[in-house]
Amino acid sequence: MKKNIIILTSLSILFFAFSSCKKAFLDEKPFSAYTPLTLTDSLGFEASLIGLYNHTSTIFSWSDQQGWPSVWQVGTDVANATNNQQGVEIPYYNYETLTPTDNGAARTWNRNYIMVNLTNIIVDGIENPATTTISAKGKNQISAEAKFFRAYAYNNLATLFGGVPLITHALSGPKIDFVRAPIADVNNFIVADLVFAAANLPDIESVKTNTKGKMYGRANKFMAMQLLAEVYLRIGKPDLAEQQAQAIINSGRFSLIKNRYGVKTSQPGDYYSDMFQYGNERRSQGNTEAIWVLEQENPNTVVGGITDSPQQRRVWGAAYYNIAGMTVADSLGGRSIGRLRLSNWVLYRLYKGNDIRNSQYNIRRKYYYNDPNPIYASRYGKQVPFSGPDTLINICPSTTKWGAFDPNDTFGYAMVKDFILMRLGETYLLLAEAQVAQGKTAEAATSINVLRTRANAAQVTAAEMTKDFILDERARELIGEENRRMTLMRTGTLVERALRLNSNDASKPITGLTTKALLLPIPLNEIQLNKDAVLTQNPGY
Repeated sequence: MKKNIIILTSLSILFFAFSSCKKAFLDEKPFSAYTPLTLTDSLGFEASLIGLYNHTSTIFSWSDQQGWPSVWQVGTDVANATNNQQGVEIPYYNYETLTPTDNGAARTWNRNYIMVNLTNIIVDGIENPATTTISAKGKNQISAEAKFFRAYAYNNLATLFGGVPLITHALSGPKIDFVRAPIADVNNFIVADLVFAAANLPDIESVKTNTKGKMYGRANKFMAMQLLAEVYLRIGKPDLAEQQAQAIINSGRFSLIKNRYGVKTSQPGDYYSDMFQYGNERRSQGNTEAIWVLEQENPNTVVGGITDSPQQRRVWGAAYYNIAGMTVADSLGGRSIGRLRLSNWVLYRLYKGNDIRNSQYNIRRKYYYNDPNPIYASRYGKQVPFSGPDTLINICPSTTKWGAFDPNDTFGYAMVKDFILMRLGETYLLLAEAQVAQGKTAEAATSINVLRTRANAAQVTAAEMTKDFILDERARELIGEENRRMTLMRTGTLVERALRLNSNDASKPITGLTTKALLLPIPLNEIQLNKDAVLTQNPGY
């Protein structure tokens, strides 16, 4: 008892001692931080907005599951898994194994809902009446940048899962009573965010600047317009999609790459391949058709320059270094390991004539022994023959878009290239898709022929304009860039096109693909944790 009295007496003395101190000495006022409690000034909002770009990169990078980029390509019409699969991609061609416990679906749900909450924190903070140090225009710009990313996340969720829980304010504590909103409500929310973003984000030439110049990687209104065009197509409003795409094209801010430029013009190549060279991908580096480039930096020179070691080069490129007489080289795009292979449809039937997108600089089909070691002298400079299983992994034809050699990482663990997420080439494709959906086939042919003229491909006619042709042209133009699975799910064509064009792969054929795969399964753990309401599962799962 005596001990307790001593403790209580000591605490009382401390309380009165502290209460007698001057308030200004003890009370702290945090001027900026990352939490919603202190998100009240421009520095705090700026830090939070920059964090959205970092989080976006985690949607594309998952080094613990190196087959993550394959999830969005294999089991579609454009690619197949190889024997060098990593694991997470298996349910996306062996569809019988795609269940509510799938890691890929859970990762997708997780990354996008984290983005939703991060953006809600910013929107709630900027709309808080207590935030008085920022002008009305400044508030709108901050809100617009956050709402673009919120719409981006919800569009991913709606495309892949359908109707999902609609969370419009930041969560401050556990919530276990989520319900799925009707898809129409989710779509309306996405459109409202993007319309606001397009109206309040800056022109691409009016983005913020730093010591290195204009920050073209930051959100601009054309990003919102491009995403809005895609959303309008998904929800069946092609006339509105056409307006958005036309406005981007007619803005005069962008032009298709038609001439060689940048870091490798003294080396063999062509103007289309130049666009994907490391050091050429950004608007500031000469890429005049770049609308949104998620800029990355080499972590050897910029700490934290990339997030979670992106694996795109290793997945898309061939494992040519496994061939005796070949060694890793910059001219071959560095070290890759061939986790996927372009489908036979892409390699042998998609391109016609002298289409530049199928040139040797864009799809590498031939390899030559390049190891100068004297033991390979008899092979040096000769073409590597295509034979046996090597054609599926080691010297298989592959896109060069992700190739890049880093002398600081000859093992090739991480990919340091930027992510070109939106460019003008796709704008023309969205425009043509919108025109076809309205029966404007002559206009659609004109739009497609702009791309085909740039590619030195034969012109097309109005009679050829169908949704299928547009999807073929998307593959020709955007192979290795677009999320092919999302495109085919958005257009409702995944099952038909995958089975018609890519069902007979000799190594890893597509099996068990039915219409249920037009939506991903709601992650089982989300359903189980949601104990105070029913989070319904998608049909067939």
